[in-house]
Parts: sequence; C-alpha cells; structure tokens
Amino acid sequence: MAKNGNQHSFRFLLEHYWDEVYSIMLKFSKNEDISEELTIKCFGKSFEKISTYNEKYAFNTWLITIAKNLYIDTTREKKINSTFNSSHDLITKYVADNSPDPEGDLIGKQSLETLINKIGLLKPKYREVIQLRYLQQLSIKQISKKLKSNESTIKVKLMRAKKLLNEKLQ
Repeated sequence: MAKNGNQHSFRFLLEHYWDEVYSIMLKFSKNEDISEELTIKCFGKSFEKISTYNEKYAFNTWLITIAKNLYIDTTREKKINSTFNSSHDLITKYVADNSPDPEGDLIGKQSLETLINKIGLLKPKYREVIQLRYLQQLSIKQISKKLKSNESTIKVKLMRAKKLLNEKLQ
C-alpha cells in the first residue's frame, strides 16, 4: 500500500481514513479538540509504523487498532491533560485568555511571548499553519482554501508543526 513512504500515498490514506478515525476518537473523548489532536497523532504514528502493516488484513482495521490503543494509552497515563497543555492548549489558552488578574496577565504575557518566540523558530510553512489555526482560529478547510492546498496536506503540516513546537517548548 504506502509502505514505500510515498507522500502521495500518505495523503491518500489521510484523506480516505480521516473521518473514520476522527469519528471514533470523538466517540471516545466526546471532545472535538481532543479528537482532532488524537486523530493527528494516530496518523503520525501509523505513518511512522507503516512498515509493520500486514497487507493480509484490512488497512482500516490496523488503523483503528492504533487509534484505540492511542486513546487508551493517553487516558491511562493521564496524558490528555499534560499533552494538551503543551502546544495545543497553550496556544488556545493565551489566545482566549481575558483574565482581569494583573499577576495572571503578566505571567500570561511572558508565556505568550515565549510561545510566540518558539513559533517564530519554526520553518515558515509550519509557522504559517500554526498561526492560521490557533492565532487566527481558522478551520482546516479555511486554511486549505487560503493556502490553496488540500485539507490532508494542511492536517499533516499542522501535525508536524505541533510536534516540532512541542519539542521546542520542552
């Protein structure tokens, strides 16, 4: 299938199976943001482990198994709170934080400044999708139209951008 690492094949798989994996994650987590984050992680993990896929079995079965295991691992280790407090929640928190607390404002401004500096260290293609998604709060569909790129490509760029940003924040 896509064992050769071909970008076109990965894009096809992402487009073809995104809705199925996302709906399962949404059923488990009952939270759209967490579901999106876990779906992106699921595809990232599946792309990394594609060489372990046995073609005797249906691809979606293999992918759904990865999704379920990822959700179980994430909740078992209580990673949902810590993982999503990283790049995703950090961005969301500082974009949406309107607290009147002066001390909180100062800490928030310092953290936001650090976050913006770290975003600035990303390659332009990753910086752009992070800014559009979290600072301008555009949907994947809106970003794909704005950048004249398909939604799968945007999802992959966003996944990579968040992974890189997470590494820079730690």
